[in-house]
Amino acid sequence: ASLLWLQLSCSGEGPGGQERGVPRQPCPPPAPLQPPEDEPAWGPHRLALLVPFRERFEELLAFVPYMHRFLSKKRIRHHIFILNQVDHFRFNRASLINVGFLESGNDTDYIAMHDVDLLPLNEHLDYSFPEAGPFHVASPELHPLYHYKTYVGGILLLTKQHYELCNGMSNRFWGWGREDDEFYRRIKGAGLQVRRPSGITTGYETFQHLHDPAWRKRDQKRIAAQKQEQFKVDREGGLNNVRYRVESRTDLRVAGAPCTVLNILLDCDTNETPWCTFG
Repeated sequence: ASLLWLQLSCSGEGPGGQERGVPRQPCPPPAPLQPPEDEPAWGPHRLALLVPFRERFEELLAFVPYMHRFLSKKRIRHHIFILNQVDHFRFNRASLINVGFLESGNDTDYIAMHDVDLLPLNEHLDYSFPEAGPFHVASPELHPLYHYKTYVGGILLLTKQHYELCNGMSNRFWGWGREDDEFYRRIKGAGLQVRRPSGITTGYETFQHLHDPAWRKRDQKRIAAQKQEQFKVDREGGLNNVRYRVESRTDLRVAGAPCTVLNILLDCDTNETPWCTFG
C-alpha cells in the first residue's frame, strides 16, 4: 500500500498531501538516466545512497528525483536505497543504515548516510569517493539546525572499508537522536579523521530542510535506562549483530528517478533494549 501511494501521488491519481496540511507539489521533470557503465568521465566509484525511512512520503517524492539529478549532474555513479522500516518497533536509524550497508551489493564501494529531509542546494558540495576518511557533507557550520563541533549527522560519506572498520553503527538507539554522537566516537576510536567541506560560502542556506515539526512529531521519548544508555559507547554491537529481515525489495522510479525500496523488519531483544517498544 505504501509503495502504491508513492507511485500514484506524483502522477495525480492517488491521495495528495493536502489532507495532511501539506499542499501537493507539482511533479518534478523526469530525471536523467545514468550513463553506461563504460563511460570514463563518471569515474570508477559507485555510491550507495542509504536513506533511513518511515512514513515520510511527501519528503521522499521530492528527495529521490532531486538527489538523482544532483548526483548525475556531478557525474557520480549512484544507487538510491530507501530503507523503509515496516515493523512495529520504534524507529532505528542506525540499524537501518547497517541493513542498507549489508544489502547494497558489491557494485557500490562507498556509502552516504543521508537524511530524507535534507537537500543539498550548493552544487559545489562534494559527494565524491572519500578515500582520505569520513566526509561530513552536512557540517555544523552549514547545517540549518545542528551546530556543535562533534556533529556528524544529516549527510556523511564513508568508504565501505572505513564503515566496516567502525563495525557500522550501534543498534541500541531506538527513537530519535544520539546515534550520530555515538558513531562519532566510533570513528575516532577507529583512528579515522572526519573531514568537512571548505570554501562553501552559503552558510545555513547550503541545504533545504524539508521537515515540518508542527505536523510531524519526532519520537524523542526516553524510557527508564535509556536515559543513561544513550550517552554510552556500544563496544560490542554494530554490523556484526544487527537482526533483521528484508520483507520485500522493489525497484521503482519516482518522476523518472530510479531507486530501490527495501521493506525492513528489524528485530529487538527486549531484555537488552526494552525501550525499543512503544509500550
